[in-house]
Amino acid sequence: MVVDLVGAVGDSGELPLPWLAEPLARALAAQRGHALLLHASAGAGALPFAIALAQAWLCEAEAGARRPCGHCGSCRLVHARVHPDLQVLLPETLRRELEWPLAEDKPEGEEGKRKPSRVIRVDEVRRLIDRVYMTSARGRGKVALLHPADVLNQQSANALLKTLEEPPPGTRMLLTTADPALLLPTVRSRCQHIALPEAPHEQAAAWLQAQGVDAPEVLLAACSGRVLDAWALAQAGVDARAWAAVPRAVARGQGAVFSGWPVPRVLDTLHKLCHDAMARACGAPARFFAADDLPATASMAALAGWSRELDRVARNDDHPWQEALLIDALVQAAAQALAPAKRALPPATRRLDTLQR
Repeated sequence: MVVDLVGAVGDSGELPLPWLAEPLARALAAQRGHALLLHASAGAGALPFAIALAQAWLCEAEAGARRPCGHCGSCRLVHARVHPDLQVLLPETLRRELEWPLAEDKPEGEEGKRKPSRVIRVDEVRRLIDRVYMTSARGRGKVALLHPADVLNQQSANALLKTLEEPPPGTRMLLTTADPALLLPTVRSRCQHIALPEAPHEQAAAWLQAQGVDAPEVLLAACSGRVLDAWALAQAGVDARAWAAVPRAVARGQGAVFSGWPVPRVLDTLHKLCHDAMARACGAPARFFAADDLPATASMAALAGWSRELDRVARNDDHPWQEALLIDALVQAAAQALAPAKRALPPATRRLDTLQR
């Protein structure tokens, strides 16, 4: 089933994610300032919530509605991503992923081999500010959305401060973050804070099951209860059976269990496996995998060394590695670390940086 996770409210009037209804009503009732900082954990739905909130502000239906109507002219424009009074600024990597480009973006491939930026650049913020100072096209004010504000670099954040403190009349600024502490204090202090809670577990599991995900509790555990991360895992072809197969396959050194997986997902999964193996080694409950699938006698020293090596590689996960060789080396190091303590070997000393292209 295709689910538009950043789609606005359409003709049906239904929110794209059902657990956003109550937080949206609270946010619309509590909003007082012109600048809001929405903090939500990754996978909770920060972007669809922010879009729905902006859509409600711009909605041309009767005032006081608990959500956008979905069928007025303004709602239709937001749904089509062409509302002239809604400015959405995402980092370039996310713009490409969500197919939500800026007017100034060049088609992919026109800029040579330059990697798309993971940060929101200062020139993009300045263009955003220029647009919010233009007259509202539909007379309902203007909204500027920056997602996630965590990736504003210092120059970008400083360029935003004056407009954030005193925007043009009728303009609202909406920023999202996974952790307010990642933002400059001068940005945080200019915003009213709104928290988006996690989807309730039962509602999250029911929603995943409605999308055709079998055994959703397994993928929710794999993603710390973050429902959209669990959905993304399912969309990538990782079902409950594939996830449950990881610990035993890795312990046997079978790298084929990660066939088709990108390096960042492999690293994330191995970090979780390492966490659970360390937890079981010291008598604590596992968090991401079933306890019965984990080795019970691994050496804590070997696991700690493996964890450090995973951290080292993760710091460079966007490097142009020879992926197949890197994943094989990671799995072999994991198998050594997960071996029973009486015959555990130190983590593989093979230098992974020799696998670079």
